[in-house]
Amino acid sequence: MDAVEKAGSGHPGTAMSLAPAAYLLFQRTMRHDPTDPTWAGRDRFVLSCGHSSLTLYIQLFLSGYGLTLHDLKSLRQWDSLTPGHPEHGHTLGVETTTGPLGQGIGNAVGMAMAARRERGLFDPDAEPGESPFDHHIWCIASDGDIEEGISHEVSALAGHQRLGNLTVIYDSNQISIEDDTRIALSEDVAKRYEAYGWHVVDVDWRAGDEYHEDVPELHRALEEARAETGRPTLIRLHTVIGWPAPNKKGTGKIHGSALGAAEVAATKQVLGMDPDKSFDVPQDVLDHARTVVERGRSARAAWDKVYAGWREANPERAAEFDRIGARRLPEGWTKALPSFEAGASLATRKASGEVLSALAPVLPELWGGSADLAESNNTTMKGEPSFIPEELQTKEFPGNKYGRTLHFGIREHGMGSILNGIALHGGTRPYGGTFLVFSDYMRPAVRLAALMKLPVTYVWTHDSIGLGEDGPTHQPIEHLWALRAIPGLDVVRPADANETAAAWQVVLEHTDRPAALALTRQNLPVYEGTGDAAKVAKGGYVLVEASGGRPQVILIGTGSEVHLAVEAREALEAAGVPTRVVSMPCVEWFRAQEPAYRQQVLPPSVRARVAVEAGIAMGWHEFVGEDGEVLSLEHFGASAPYKTLFEQFGLTAERVVAAANASLARSGADKGETTGN
Repeated sequence: MDAVEKAGSGHPGTAMSLAPAAYLLFQRTMRHDPTDPTWAGRDRFVLSCGHSSLTLYIQLFLSGYGLTLHDLKSLRQWDSLTPGHPEHGHTLGVETTTGPLGQGIGNAVGMAMAARRERGLFDPDAEPGESPFDHHIWCIASDGDIEEGISHEVSALAGHQRLGNLTVIYDSNQISIEDDTRIALSEDVAKRYEAYGWHVVDVDWRAGDEYHEDVPELHRALEEARAETGRPTLIRLHTVIGWPAPNKKGTGKIHGSALGAAEVAATKQVLGMDPDKSFDVPQDVLDHARTVVERGRSARAAWDKVYAGWREANPERAAEFDRIGARRLPEGWTKALPSFEAGASLATRKASGEVLSALAPVLPELWGGSADLAESNNTTMKGEPSFIPEELQTKEFPGNKYGRTLHFGIREHGMGSILNGIALHGGTRPYGGTFLVFSDYMRPAVRLAALMKLPVTYVWTHDSIGLGEDGPTHQPIEHLWALRAIPGLDVVRPADANETAAAWQVVLEHTDRPAALALTRQNLPVYEGTGDAAKVAKGGYVLVEASGGRPQVILIGTGSEVHLAVEAREALEAAGVPTRVVSMPCVEWFRAQEPAYRQQVLPPSVRARVAVEAGIAMGWHEFVGEDGEVLSLEHFGASAPYKTLFEQFGLTAERVVAAANASLARSGADKGETTGN
């Protein structure tokens, strides 16, 4: 109450009513060591209802994670460790950035999946509960999380995967910003989760004549959830939001605004506290809460013995665990990357699939799959089992609970948040695929991956009108620049098969950001010189130089349009116009280069330039300048074979030549001929 009152804004109500549950988790239930928040053997805690950030901040303060009373007084203020919603990497002890509702549940599902995969990699034969890699994922969610559609996607998949290492405490207080949730929420959430295959426990603090925060009952439910190893558990906890504020409890007013001085004082009187004191934490209370440090260190010491025994018995696996945990790539791993013969013709999606299969033996940390488009996305590593309970494997996709190939079903948004959870858990490197046009469904999770600087890779195929007959609903037009607008996301559109392999290398060498590979359905010619990862890493490079090395015009292409630039260059050179072709697979990487390199590739003196991409022009004007031309697509596509579409929409080498001539004329390079008059 005091923190929100001082900030002048915030969400006190849920934090008030969830205080007993959060305190119980941190003090009695979770295995954690406040002196080592990154301990590999810890349980993970996800506060999906991130607006109730004080639920987490106060426990981090009480448990001794390093937050101070001053930090709580600085809630939602500039440069504080207690921003309005918890931020991973900003505050010690915060496992994930939450705020957009529902994302945290997806992160928790991803963490649970990652924990199972990790056990399978390093200690698959240990008895249940006996491995140093056995730990639990705890999540607190709100009515808002449950209402968000993403909660259905991830919860259905968690039930299908039978993630017994996951528990979600659902705070059913029936209040949101618009007050009573009955105005919009009427389904039986418990039955919904039972239908998913979850174990459901009901804890009702509102039962009876008076509200009773029955902490022992909740503790029994939590222990029951830990013991249930065959299914995820939902604990539906019925609370009264803002308890025990005498006038505002149970109302929408206490959800997202300060109580006001009078109500704060009245609530403190109900609690037997001094209403004239703010941020009053008696030392004996703090000392009592901090005893969790000793319990945590004791649990850590016991784990260390088991872990040391495992390391001694498994030195090779231990070395691999150290490497993967540090996100180091093994020596010589790039030798496994395939190369493709110049002059061949191959879709970049197929090249990507061959890269993944080639890397499977040397990068055990790399795993992933598709949102039901494995055959189209080419995301299945050849010969690798699916990640699925054995009884649910299929003829097409055999597998086991420790498998490698992920199947998200048609759940793109859920896939995005689960990938984030896998990356947050630590160690393994996840990727997920769908059509580029469906990145729209994933965007909130992609944005959070960029915000958290997570090394998640998106394999987005069918990247233009080149997918053809499926028509405009499936043809991305605005998506490339919409995605490039997300700070911290690398959007990579390789020109051919070898550039695809090089792009994968560069992406995997980055450990501090997500990346998107935009790949073609249609075959593209393979060129000389595209497989040099050092050049590709610069984002843009000279693919074909102008005759004499001094271009009059520069053609910039990405992905499937690079070959149009190459063909146009041949025509321009035949007409006596020295022409340079620049392949620019990643705008973000190119922008990050030194100015001298960028000027070397795009000399300021060469004002005649053309950029060609099968999407909107937005953003390309930065690279072509005032005299340049952009050959783009400023309208939706159509249903027809892709060659017809490129021709009818003017994405041809001839049009590139025309655009180059227009740019030459505008820059003053087109001098014309003497007529004799």
